[in-house]
Amino acid sequence: MSTAPPRHARPGRRRWVRALVVVGVLVALVGVGVVAADLAFRARYDANIERFEDPFEALPEEQRPAPVEGEDGGVARNYLLLGSDSRISAGDASQWEFGAQRTDAIMLVHLPADRSALYVVSIPRDTWVDIPGHGEAKINAAFSFGGPPLLVQTVEQLTGLRVDHLGVVDFEGFVAMTDALGGVEITVPEDTGDMRAEFEAGTYRMGGEEALSYVRQRYGLAGGDFDRVKRQQNWIRAVLSEAASRDTLTNPGRLDDFLRATTRSISLDAGMGAGDLRSLALELRNLRSDDMHFLTVPTDGTGRSADGQSIVVLDEAGADELWRAATEEQMPEYVATHADDLLGDEVS
Repeated sequence: MSTAPPRHARPGRRRWVRALVVVGVLVALVGVGVVAADLAFRARYDANIERFEDPFEALPEEQRPAPVEGEDGGVARNYLLLGSDSRISAGDASQWEFGAQRTDAIMLVHLPADRSALYVVSIPRDTWVDIPGHGEAKINAAFSFGGPPLLVQTVEQLTGLRVDHLGVVDFEGFVAMTDALGGVEITVPEDTGDMRAEFEAGTYRMGGEEALSYVRQRYGLAGGDFDRVKRQQNWIRAVLSEAASRDTLTNPGRLDDFLRATTRSISLDAGMGAGDLRSLALELRNLRSDDMHFLTVPTDGTGRSADGQSIVVLDEAGADELWRAATEEQMPEYVATHADDLLGDEVS
């Protein structure tokens, strides 16, 4: 296994990558769920988590989707995970200013009522959608127009799924979590490079900065943003594998470093307290990597809006099929039917 860093990596725009960290936090809960539950997210961990004003209080209840119930009486849960310039400016409605912030990555994590799996659905930030009260625009503009409440409302209108909680993470958390694990192992199948970063084919033990160079590369990839999503998912898998490894779970110091880095990296809505985190960890403690499925909302590629913006064009029929599968508790069937279309390991 090669341990050499990429040949070249220059600093540049990093904003879009921050949502990776948020998903990494949820992955961490899966990977160390049993331990975290035993620790009960003791005060020293919960105190590290910043919480912001509840964005759901501003939403009229009668306009929101109803919770999805399973056959056994359980209720499905959906977590909206965002990355932006700052977890405070991104999450705290009191610090939001019109037009000042946009989310650079958006992921919806769906947990079915029976908690038998976890589905991470990436929604490209440039996806052209209807934003309530503002007409059609890129989905990340919803945050700029109306802060967290409007983005939640936009996602609920798009998907028909009720968003239960919101999380935001900044860039520093991405590096800290990766380094707390002692790095993660990621395979690059082919030589890739652009003016910002170059990687030779091989398997690397990447620290935070090296992993950042890997996930932020764009122009050297045949699929552009879509291949970057694949790299995001590769990183998530790597974090899950490392967090759930014996080396992490049986090493109190390493586990403590990771839990501290994780809880210091995330901001959550005020409605998600320590008890909710403990319950989530308990519910997910039996999940394995094979139970996590990574998808992207179906699209028809890129295009131009009427006013000349570069946008991602939604495959409305395909997207409706995906959201219907989630609302009808049919995600296993959806994944089985669309296995060839799901984003998997990096191909370029």
